[in-house]
Amino acid sequence: MNFSFFIAKRYLISKKSHNAINIISFISIIGVSVGAAALIIILSVFNGFDDLLKKLYNSFDPDIKIISQKSKHFVIDQNIIKSLNQSDFIEYYSLSLEENAMIEYNQKQVVTTIKGVDKNYTRVTGIDTMLVRGEFLLKNENIFYSVCGQGIAYNLGLDVQTASPVSIYVPSRKAELRGNILDATDAINKAIVYNAGIFSIQQEYDTKYFLIDINLARRLLEYENEVSAIEIKLKKDIKNSIALSELKKIFGPDFKVLDRNMQHEYAYKIMKSEKWAIFMILVFILLIASFNVIGSLTMLIVEKKEDINIFRSLGTDVKTIRNIFFYEGILISIAGAIMGLIFGLIICWLQMEFGLVKLGNEGSFIIENYPVMVKSVDVGFVFITVIVIGLFAAWFPVRYITRKFANLES
Repeated sequence: MNFSFFIAKRYLISKKSHNAINIISFISIIGVSVGAAALIIILSVFNGFDDLLKKLYNSFDPDIKIISQKSKHFVIDQNIIKSLNQSDFIEYYSLSLEENAMIEYNQKQVVTTIKGVDKNYTRVTGIDTMLVRGEFLLKNENIFYSVCGQGIAYNLGLDVQTASPVSIYVPSRKAELRGNILDATDAINKAIVYNAGIFSIQQEYDTKYFLIDINLARRLLEYENEVSAIEIKLKKDIKNSIALSELKKIFGPDFKVLDRNMQHEYAYKIMKSEKWAIFMILVFILLIASFNVIGSLTMLIVEKKEDINIFRSLGTDVKTIRNIFFYEGILISIAGAIMGLIFGLIICWLQMEFGLVKLGNEGSFIIENYPVMVKSVDVGFVFITVIVIGLFAAWFPVRYITRKFANLES
């Protein structure tokens, strides 16, 4: 065993002549362990929220979404349809058409976004799994139905299986002026639907989207073959990068080809920046806690001054003596890191299994408990961070204090 490491280990576990040094060493380990535990817990909670956000988006958003660079709506031609049908990486694709509209039910009105979708929409997304009431039904024989977000249903007082229809109003694109007066009746297109289902994903979607059949949407908006987007579900084991590259070749520069991260790029960037901002704050707190290590090593060096002189008399070189106290600081950091990670992982496991910390009143949120997801890369990253801070905390007193108290040369 390395001589310096052996002596450092003995100094760590042996009883000192001054009990305060033992106490400070113990406090140093606890301080490092608390910092390490806080880091892994915070990172795991952010991972949990990130995973929850992705699952919520995945239930409404497709793997890949294609929109026009130039206009809100575009015509999809037969060549594109043929390319999509012949593609070997596409499982399903769906056409959708979006536009703002006013929805009226029992003399209550809301302005929202109608989204016309085709029969493949539930195969491309998981919207039918997010229904809280009713069923996903948009057309049955000659009767049109709708599926709306829970926020819209709440604002309208709307439920499923009601006898009263829902009215959709959209301004006509083809209305013409008659002299100086615009006939209001001719300027508004109207459709009647019956609400069949209510979905709940998150507020952004629940208060925005009112799903109807795409043919009804085209009739309302006075379009023939136009769409707002092509939504695609990829086959299993197909990499997004490969699909994005192939689709960009098919559609060319006039279209945007977006994967799930690109569809909500801003939200993911905010989540990631918040995660690392909190991480840096905790690292700063851990740096402050590392001053306990500096204090502990300083007092240990003062106490072991006679030992240092004995080592020097026996011919021990400066580097070996410094390594003794340097290893002492590293051992304190390693002990604190291991204890902190174990404690943090236990807390994360308890939260995942028993939901110790609640988000709020029951039913107020999508989930009841704070989500937690532990990633091995975060565990390694936290351990390395703590050790790096420990290296600094050990190097500083060893480099300067030993010289002062032992008259060691550089």
